[in-house]
Amino acid sequence: MSNILISAAHKSSGKTTISIGLCAALTARKFIIQAFKKGPDYIDPLWLSQATKRPCHNLDFYTMTSDEIKHSFSHYSQTANLSIIEGNKGLYDGMDLDGSNSNAALAHLVDAPVILVIDTQGITRGVAPLILGYKMFDKDISIAGVIFNQVGGERHENKLRAAVEYYTDVPVIGAVRRNKNLQIKERHLGLMPSNEDQKAQLKIQTIAQAIEEQVDLDKLLEIVAPVEAKNPVSITTIKPDIKIGIIRDAAFGFYYQGDLEALEAAGAELVFIDALQDSHLPAIDGLFIGGGFPEEQMQMLANNRSLKQDIYEAVETEMPVYAECGGLMYLARRLTWHDKTCEMVGALPFDTIMQQRPVGRGYVHLRETGNGLWQQGKETEFYAHEFHYSKPINVPENLKYAYEVIRGHGLDGYNDGIVYKNTVASYVHLRDVKNNRWAGRFVEFVRNN
Repeated sequence: MSNILISAAHKSSGKTTISIGLCAALTARKFIIQAFKKGPDYIDPLWLSQATKRPCHNLDFYTMTSDEIKHSFSHYSQTANLSIIEGNKGLYDGMDLDGSNSNAALAHLVDAPVILVIDTQGITRGVAPLILGYKMFDKDISIAGVIFNQVGGERHENKLRAAVEYYTDVPVIGAVRRNKNLQIKERHLGLMPSNEDQKAQLKIQTIAQAIEEQVDLDKLLEIVAPVEAKNPVSITTIKPDIKIGIIRDAAFGFYYQGDLEALEAAGAELVFIDALQDSHLPAIDGLFIGGGFPEEQMQMLANNRSLKQDIYEAVETEMPVYAECGGLMYLARRLTWHDKTCEMVGALPFDTIMQQRPVGRGYVHLRETGNGLWQQGKETEFYAHEFHYSKPINVPENLKYAYEVIRGHGLDGYNDGIVYKNTVASYVHLRDVKNNRWAGRFVEFVRNN
């Protein structure tokens, strides 16, 4: 197995841009690159998937066991020459003081050398003690190279290189110059998703060209030594006997590739729907509406009245429907943002309104209430995550909930997972992992209803 982990001294150092560029530049050199993203994230994997031309997968200590992480990493890496993991936050940052869920812990778990991305704005000689400190802090971690980012010019680069080469034995892999053309537009939940950016592929090509010119890819390849890709191990799947609609477009794009594969493995044929363009629901047995940015597309969503009516009738006639976050907002009556209100599907009896600050963001710990439609069992606990800037208003008091919130915010700080007929809608994003195999249970519910 050949792999590297791209990390940094702190967040917002340019890891994502560097990772996208490395993936795209090496893919252009005809290497098969498998991308991974540490932690819960939908947006970076969308960019990394486009850069590698194959799905990116998430590795997350909070929702996955260590064995699951190793298995997933090994499974998806086997058909690649090189796996690139994009870390989150800084190399040693994590939820626990002991660093057990840090980027360094992940590097150690999957035996990945680390390439440290350093934002060099306002620093020259000081880069050397920074690197030495990171090397000494955990001697089990291999910092195999550094890439300078946001370099001011040739003079700045020379000073940085001289300091690192004189005081450390860590090779400098590259120096990426400050360039506004490499920046990806940001918004409230991070980078703009590539599924919304019509010029995403052009942006990726621009980043890849900069990486090709300013990073020594040959030196990087010497460090990681790409391997020969193997044929995938066959997975036993059930012959599809039901169809599940997946609304995936510029408004709704937050889906984990592993969850979609789990739905298929359980016997579902996935039928993709564009809520902005498709005027009617196709022939399906169930519907999954993931998260995204419906507020960015709310006028187009509101204007597609025929599809909204189909979804409303599907809910009312008890088609199994599962909605997460943006999907919940879409199923509600109205959505308000920037003093503008648009009519949504209206299947759920409340409105949502966007806030300036996050309402719920981070990991969540849930306990099942017994009211859920495809739950594991009453009082079963599991972990998931949320990130939303919207909150529900005008919520009736008599709603049934699938989850009690132990950690996190959910709908109101106490509950999440509204249950209405055969619909479950929540702010929480689930992952189909060992402690919550929700995809198979959902498919079985659809099959029986």
